[in-house]
Amino acid sequence: MTQAKNQSPNEALTQPNPVSFWEAFLFWLKMGFISFGGPAGQIAIMQQELVEKRRWLSEKRFLHALNYCMLLPGPEAQQLAIYIGWLMHRNIGGIVAGSLFVIPSLLILIALSWIYLAFGQLPAIASILYGIKPAVTAIVIFAAYRIGSRALKNSLLWAMASLAFLAIFFLKTPFPLIVLSAAILGGLGGKFLPEKFSLGGGHSNSQKSYGPALIDDDTPTPSHAVFNWVKLSRVIITGLLLWAGAMAYLCANYGWNGTLTQMAWFFTKAALMTFGGAYAVLPYVYQGAVDYFHWLTPQQMIDGLALGETTPGPLVMVNTFVGFVAGWTQEVFGHEHVLLAGSVAAIVVTYFTFLPSFLFILAGGPIVESTQGNLKFTAPLTGITAAVVGVILNLAVFFASHVFWPAGFDGAIDVISVIISLCAFLALIRFKVGVIPVIIACGITGWAVSFVKAWFEL
Repeated sequence: MTQAKNQSPNEALTQPNPVSFWEAFLFWLKMGFISFGGPAGQIAIMQQELVEKRRWLSEKRFLHALNYCMLLPGPEAQQLAIYIGWLMHRNIGGIVAGSLFVIPSLLILIALSWIYLAFGQLPAIASILYGIKPAVTAIVIFAAYRIGSRALKNSLLWAMASLAFLAIFFLKTPFPLIVLSAAILGGLGGKFLPEKFSLGGGHSNSQKSYGPALIDDDTPTPSHAVFNWVKLSRVIITGLLLWAGAMAYLCANYGWNGTLTQMAWFFTKAALMTFGGAYAVLPYVYQGAVDYFHWLTPQQMIDGLALGETTPGPLVMVNTFVGFVAGWTQEVFGHEHVLLAGSVAAIVVTYFTFLPSFLFILAGGPIVESTQGNLKFTAPLTGITAAVVGVILNLAVFFASHVFWPAGFDGAIDVISVIISLCAFLALIRFKVGVIPVIIACGITGWAVSFVKAWFEL
């Protein structure tokens, strides 16, 4: 057994002491404030903290949980936190871990959304956003490249990605229909062309040892994690009651067509479409929030993604921004209470976005673990992931068209925005710079450009 890095032999060979609920609570609270960098960064932080440093669970158990979360719709990093919390401290541990993964980001985004809507037209803030928008375009293009390079392992999957792009770009095909079609094609492919649809996973299969772990490779599955029909039924019923009760309350107070009720229903559907990460569901959110409901403008959607990239927590928290803007602009509680309306709408959207993740982990954990490596379950996911690449590319084209041609294709191209975006993409792909530094640098650049323009206009 190899020695953990920076540990003495005695420390490496000693199993950690049992972790109390409150010790875990403090860790998950800390995690909620430092979980920058998207799912890859968040998973890396948990791996370093929980596997290498604290040794709460082994590398093998960590990867086992991660592979499970990859099969589900929703933010995999938050689901991984729920899973580990559940494994260590039962359902309450999972609920606390998943909630604290989101709550700090919720509060930060409410504050930033208020600043954006109340003061976003101020020259200083507008100039910073001017620089951030091209960075967001580069980030989305980079996401398409990163996912595509990992997922599109053969020409058939490339063809599926291309068809998905054509379907949503030219035919305006609804995102759920693309996901369903891709899942069906993946299922058929897994049956007739299994070598084309085996799930690569994208995560290392190497399993290192950092010393004995509290939940080690050979540690028996805790009693609460063993499959039981009674426990499964109880969790499912509780989850459905939490969803139905909240929906019933909104319907009773605001009607089915009320803004808050429609947001709850729309983001419930969005939560079930989040295969492949937040970038995959953004086109669906855009279609609904911008095109159908007109809750916010295309420019506000781009700004919301920029704010989501710069806050801790899952990137799908951009839904929280959409909810805040919708509640504010729709004046749900009247003209005098737009801040309250935005805050309540943000909380409603966050609740319905993340509730399914808790249900998937707490109810499905003991079941889905047994499906690892079963092509019947993984092939549809491979098909969905391929289609997601095409959908994300469409999102990148949408962002680029609005950022590079702010006055429409009939107007002049914004050369400075193009240069900023190209530099941001180069920093991401060539120099491996993190998302947060890229956004900060581009925001400063936007402010500097606006300052120089104003200086020469004097």
